This record gives sequence, C-alpha cells and structure tokens, in this order.
Amino acid sequence: MKKSSKTLIWLILFMVVFIGLSYYIILPPLNIQSPSFWVYVFMNIIVFSIVKFIGCIDMKTGVLKTKRVSKITKGFYIGVAVVFLGIIVVNIIVSPLFNSSSYAKRITIREDGNFSEEVAEVDFNTIPLLDKDSSQKLGDRVMGEMTDLVSQFYVSNLYTQINYNDEVVRVTPLEYSGIIKYFTNRSEGVKGYIIVSSTDGKAELVQLEKGMKYMPSAMFNEKLERKLRFSYPTEIFGSASFELDDEGNPYWVVPTIKYSGVGLKEEITGVVILDPVTGESKKYKVEDVPTWVDHVYSAKLILEQVSNWGLYKNGFFNSIFGQKDVVVTTEGYNYLTMDDDVYLYTGITSVASDESNLGFILCNMRTKETVYYQVPGAEEYSAMESAKGQVQQMNYTSTFPLLINLEGRPTYLISLKDNAGLVKMYAFVDVQDYQRVVVTDSSKGIDVAARNYLTSNPVTDTSEIKEKEIVVSSITSSIIDGNTYYYLKDNEGKKYKVSIKVDEDYIPFIVSGNRIKIGYQTESDVTTIVKIIR
Repeated sequence: MKKSSKTLIWLILFMVVFIGLSYYIILPPLNIQSPSFWVYVFMNIIVFSIVKFIGCIDMKTGVLKTKRVSKITKGFYIGVAVVFLGIIVVNIIVSPLFNSSSYAKRITIREDGNFSEEVAEVDFNTIPLLDKDSSQKLGDRVMGEMTDLVSQFYVSNLYTQINYNDEVVRVTPLEYSGIIKYFTNRSEGVKGYIIVSSTDGKAELVQLEKGMKYMPSAMFNEKLERKLRFSYPTEIFGSASFELDDEGNPYWVVPTIKYSGVGLKEEITGVVILDPVTGESKKYKVEDVPTWVDHVYSAKLILEQVSNWGLYKNGFFNSIFGQKDVVVTTEGYNYLTMDDDVYLYTGITSVASDESNLGFILCNMRTKETVYYQVPGAEEYSAMESAKGQVQQMNYTSTFPLLINLEGRPTYLISLKDNAGLVKMYAFVDVQDYQRVVVTDSSKGIDVAARNYLTSNPVTDTSEIKEKEIVVSSITSSIIDGNTYYYLKDNEGKKYKVSIKVDEDYIPFIVSGNRIKIGYQTESDVTTIVKIIR
C-alpha cells in the first residue's frame, strides 16, 4: 500500500473519531437553522485542514509540499467563504431591514386592556412576596439541615416559579455534587427537590421514592442535554425549566425552537416534557401543552418579541430615524399568577427612556396571550428608588416591583431587603403617582402594610372616584396600628370603613341617622371611603 494511501486512511479514521467525539461533547442540533450547528461544522473543517496540512509535511526532510498545501488551502477558503457569505445573505434577507412587519407581528398584543376590570383585586394570601434570591436562601438553609444529603448533592439555582395546586411556589432540583458523587449515587439517582412557598417562605425538601437520573449534572448518556439530543437529534432546544405536575411529580420542560435564517426571529414550536426518573419524554405542540405546565415561553423571548412589536410596527427606518410611536419594554420584569397560570409583567416606555411608563403588558407564559394596559405612570426603577428613599438611612435594596390591583388602582408592591437578603419592609407605590409611597415593617404583615398605604394616601385623581349618598344607621371606631378607623353601616345594611385622615374635622361627629355623601373607588363587602363630600 502506498504511503499516501495509508496517510489518507489514518486521516479519515482520525476525523471520524474526532467528529463523533466532538458531537458527543458539544451536542449540536443537526439543523441548518442553528448557529451552533455551523460552529460545529466550521470547527471540524478547521481541524481537518490542520491535520491535512500536517500530512503534507515530509517527516524525513521536514519539507512542506507547497503544491498540495495550496490546493487544500484554496479549497478550504472557497468553501468556507461560500457558506459564510450564504448565511450572511440569507440573514440580511430575513432581517428587520426587509421584514419589519413580520417582526412586529411576532407576538399578538391586545391593546384595549382594562386593568381594574380584567385583573382581579389582589389576594395577599396568594401573592408571591419572595423573589428568587430570598427563595434561594431559604432553600439552601433547608438543604444545610440535611446532613446525609448535603455532602452528596447541591441545590440547583433554577428556582422556577410555578403555580402548584393554586399556590405560588418556586421549585428547584438537587444536583450531583461533582463527578465522584455522581458515580457513587448514580444507581439511586438524585434524591429529591426543594419547594419554597413564595407567599409565606415555607421551604421543604421533597424526597422521592425513585431518584432522578437524567439531570444537567449527570454524566455520559444520563446527562439531560445528551438524553434530549439523542432522542431528538434535529430539534433546537431552549433553556430547560424544572416543574411539577399536579401530583408533585418532577419533569423537565424544554421548549423547541425554530428560526428564520440562521439564529434569527426565534419562535417556539412546542415543548418536550421529560421524566427525569425514567427518561421517558414526549413532544407537544404549543396548543397541546398540558395545563400544569407554566413555562413554555422564556421571559427573554417574550421581552424580545414585545420590543419588536414596539419598534417595528411603523417600519424599520421609523425605528431609527422618525421613531414615531416607538416604544420598548423596561429593563426588568416580574411574574404574577392568575387563573392557574403564570404571567410575565413588564412596563412599556418610550424609546427615549424618560423614567415614566406609558403602560404595561401581561403575558401568559404558557400560551403567550398578551394584553397591553395603557396606564401612564412611574417607571419601575423610579418607584424602587422612591421606596428606598423613604428609609434611605437603612441602606435597604429594593426588589423589582410586583404589579397588583389594589382597590381598582394599579399599584407597585416592593420588598425592601437588608444586606443579608431578608425582607425587612413592604412598600406600596402608586403606579400613576410614585410620590404616593408608604413603607411598613414586614413583621406587621402585608395586610397591615396595605391598610397603612390606603389610609395614609388619599386618592387625588378624582376621575377614579365614584360618589353616592348614604344614610348612616350605625358607626363605631377602632384604633389599629396607631391609626383611627370608623366603620359604618347604612340603612340598606351595606358596610363601609374610613380613616380619620380622610376628614378629621368631620368624621368624628357623624352619628346614626346622618345623611352623608361619600366617594369611593371600588365597592366590596366593606367599601373603603376615600372622600367625604360636604
């Protein structure tokens, strides 16, 4: 056999091994729309060229056979250039420059949302008061108490917020604590997961009868990414989220993606739901995803698509030059739970970023149904600074606001935390007037904090106030947390409450039988009077 033939055989064998090994490690999708696929291809071309280049050297003389090298080099650069230019041309064609309308329509947004009617009034028993950082500290503390597990496993930092049996919680799995711990525990798998209530901070470690084997920290074919890739070689995957079904069984929920061109205009086509205990998986279309799943669309993708809607609805060049009606999302976001689903909230502001919002959107993380509420008000970071300013001597940090419906008005609820990450105070800030802010010690409870805000901040926007005349049948007073409240019944049996601060010169002298005219925002079992009209 000729020496050149032997060299060619060794070159082919080497490349087969290298291509297989690099695929096993990198796990690119076999899909020309994926940028990682082309990175993988170019990497192998480069390695092949280097090996071939070395093969052109005469090992006895060390002389480079330049003629053969020039042919290899020429072929390599022509091939790379053609593919590279082809990707550039395709991506330019499908870019916003020529397809601004399709980018603006990546997400359908209903723009006639009515906040007070469509968003239920806040229920403080179900609102997520703890953010991810606080949940993580509580979860790590629980894990630290499990001496038999802490040396073998660590707590993942995922902490997915889900609606689990009508309770807002964050869940996160344990992971193998290193390669050696993987080999010593792989027969039984990962023992369980941590669940933290976002309302009261209760945290517990749920231990499983059968351990989870298909995890990000596992090795070889039990590694989550490798299991998914070998099961679905052509699919492009998004980030996996860890969720629970209604019975508390853990699952990995992984969105599947398609692009326009190479890596442009990402869209979700469905999800793969994988059982980490058995490794069994099933692919669902978006419209067929089980209702217990809360995260089909990532927050990053939703924010990108909403920004495209705001930037390109009047064309690409308008987004750069005229910028008529151009809006973008604010930098932060948070989650709300409604009707057994998780919603992403973020503000909408002008492209000039002038510290005020034009409104905000709520987007269902499972269905991508999105509503825009045109409520001009304070931008979230302005509200956060306003809250910190009330107790600036404490040097507390503000969490990103929760948007709530408080007696018919959009209101920011902000937690103020100390350096240890513990929630020390609750702040309520009016969305439309961020100067209306009240902070209350968290030890008094969220209900007291809300009551302090409502009684300490009379409504100044009279367009929001409804008026009616009542005949008082009874009136009593009570002092709560140093604030005086009066409780009234009218001759129809309806109940009312009013702070003395609403009209301290008049309210103490109201007696049974008086006919008074009141102003209120929302009628409820006990209607809050915000104004006495006299």
